[in-house]
Amino acid sequence: MKKQKIICVVGPTASGKTGLGIALAKHFDGEVISADSMQIYQDMHIASAAPDESETEGVPHHLVEFLPYGSSYTVADYVKAARKKITDIASRDKLPIIVGGTGLYINSLVNNVEFIKQETDFELREHITREFDRIGGEEMLERLRDIDPDAASKLHANDKRRIIRAFEIYESTGHTKSFNDEISIQNESPYECCMIGITYSDREKLYERINTRVDVMLQNGLMPEAQLAFQKKIGGGAVQAIGHKEFFDYFKGEISLDEAVENLKRSTRRYAKRQLTWFNKDCRINWIYKDKTPNIEELAIAIAEREDNYA
Repeated sequence: MKKQKIICVVGPTASGKTGLGIALAKHFDGEVISADSMQIYQDMHIASAAPDESETEGVPHHLVEFLPYGSSYTVADYVKAARKKITDIASRDKLPIIVGGTGLYINSLVNNVEFIKQETDFELREHITREFDRIGGEEMLERLRDIDPDAASKLHANDKRRIIRAFEIYESTGHTKSFNDEISIQNESPYECCMIGITYSDREKLYERINTRVDVMLQNGLMPEAQLAFQKKIGGGAVQAIGHKEFFDYFKGEISLDEAVENLKRSTRRYAKRQLTWFNKDCRINWIYKDKTPNIEELAIAIAEREDNYA
C-alpha cells in the first residue's frame, strides 16, 4: 500500500516551528495540523502561543483552539483526530504538515500507535490519588519500579498524573503500562514522514528567546487571560498549562508578580529542555539550528525534497 507523505516540524517551545511550518505549507501547497497539547484549548490563545490569522498567512491550521477550556483530551483522542485531518487534507491533493512540540502526540501519530480501549474507573483513580497525596511522589515512584521498572525509569517523582495513570492501568488491566505500550505498536505506519527539527545550537540563546517571549506575552495580555482561568476554577489538562498556573499563587496573594513571572520563565525553560531530551532520542529528525543557518526556510525545503522527493 502506498504510504501518505507528510512533513513533521518539531522542536522546543519558542524555536520558530510555526513560521517554518507555514513556509513549508506555502512551498508544497500544504495545510498545517497542530501537534501542541495546549493549543487545542480555547481561552489560552496567548499562553499557548496559538497563531492568529495574521501569522498563518492564509495557510489553513487544524486542531487549534477547538476544545473548551478544562475539557479532557487524551493522546488517543489526538491521534484519531489527526488521522482524520490527514485523510481530509490529502483528499484535496494538499500536503499534510504536522507542526508542534508535543512529542507524545507526534510519536504516537507517526508510529501508528493503536490505543487499547479502557473504561475510566474514577473510584480507582481517586483511591490512587489519595495514596499519592499520602505518601508522596518519591515513594509512589519507588513502588512503581517494583511492578513496572521501564515506565518508572521514564518518570519523575513530580509527574503525579503519569504515575497515577501507570498504577491505574496496572490495577484495572493486570498488565503494566509498558506491556500495553509494547502491544499497541503492532501495525506498520501508513505515513512516509520527513521529520524536521528546529532549535538553537547554543541553548542559552533559546532560553533568551523564551524569556523575551514571556515578556511579549505579558504585554499582549497574558495576565487577564490567566486571571480568567483562575476564576473559572476548572480542572483538566488546560489548567496545568505553563503560562496560567504560574500566576495562581500571585492571584492568591502568596507571591509577588515578579516571582510569578520568573516562575513562568523558569518553567518554560525547563519544558524546552524536556522537549529537546525527547526529540533528541529520535534519529529520524533532521535538525536545523537557527543560530547557525542563514536561511532556515530554504534549508527545510531542501531537506524535505531530498528526504521524500516532494519536488
